[in-house]
Amino acid sequence: MKTVVIYKSRYGYTEKYAKWLSEKLNADLFEAAEIRSLDFSEYDTVIYGGGVYAGGINGLKNLKEIFGEISEKNIVLFTVGLADPLVESNTDGIRLHIYRDFSQEMKERIKVFHLRGGIDYSKLGLIHKSMMMMLKKSVEKKPENDRTQEDSEMLETYGEQVDFTYIGSLEPLVSYLKDLKLNKEPEHV
Repeated sequence: MKTVVIYKSRYGYTEKYAKWLSEKLNADLFEAAEIRSLDFSEYDTVIYGGGVYAGGINGLKNLKEIFGEISEKNIVLFTVGLADPLVESNTDGIRLHIYRDFSQEMKERIKVFHLRGGIDYSKLGLIHKSMMMMLKKSVEKKPENDRTQEDSEMLETYGEQVDFTYIGSLEPLVSYLKDLKLNKEPEHV
């Protein structure tokens, strides 16, 4: 089973996971900008990674544009965001944003995984800095008893660099792909 990992990364966290995946799976690796020049006929599995920004997925339109070409392949989407994917409400929110943009066929054919990235305030663009400042102000207005652990972490680390990437968090995705490979029907000669 030949695999390709494609990613769109703004601050480097998605790129880090994409490179780790490529190494673990011995897969080809490409940035999303190269997607139009790829020949997908040589791949059984297509993995696409994009960062989460205000609920939207960086470069998701790229995956949607090639879906017709890859719809019969194993397709995996991984998202990378600051929110902890172990908190169900975080992943529910991300899925809501993804699925509102997906056709029914895409919902059925694309397996989605969520990974935790990080933030480096010194590298944020003006829009993202403004969004984080508004989020901080919103969290500060919450009574302390109503703040989540993530709220407290955000307030404690605001303005700093925080990196939650962890190669071990790729295990569910890698296991999923290994299971696909094991369950694949043998090719007839």
